[in-house]
Amino acid sequence: MKIGVLSDTHLHRVTEEFAAICKSHLSEVDMILHAGDVVSAEVVTFLDHGVFHGVQGNMDPPEVRMLLPDKKIIRAGNYTIGLIHGWGRGDDLEDRILPMFPGVDLIVYGHSHIPSNHTREGVLLFNPGTATGYSSRGNHSLGILELGDEIRGKIITL
Repeated sequence: MKIGVLSDTHLHRVTEEFAAICKSHLSEVDMILHAGDVVSAEVVTFLDHGVFHGVQGNMDPPEVRMLLPDKKIIRAGNYTIGLIHGWGRGDDLEDRILPMFPGVDLIVYGHSHIPSNHTREGVLLFNPGTATGYSSRGNHSLGILELGDEIRGKIITL
């Protein structure tokens, strides 16, 4: 199973750039996850054309909050995925989100705009960064997860 992962897109509408990113990198995935700060219901509708799971972020307006929960647990193949945006400072964000999903194999999160792909306490912690939002490092990115005999995460720099 191949999963495309986005977070912190911060788009008020579907732009040509975003549509091109999705066509180029997400057109052949089995599922799309968005870890919050979508900012537009139009973007949610655009992404929700197959198997889509998203959560709300701290910058999402009421119309997006009505569509998406604040956190979610997803079953994908033999794996359990926790999906959350996150909150507060970025330096200890993983310390706060890890206890929220006991027993999962993978936690996908956002908020920091900083890509992350590593295992901690037996759980893969995966942040795709931001494909179209502000990046303090100047790099935009998204993620791809491959679920087979094991979980493999890959950050794609755009």
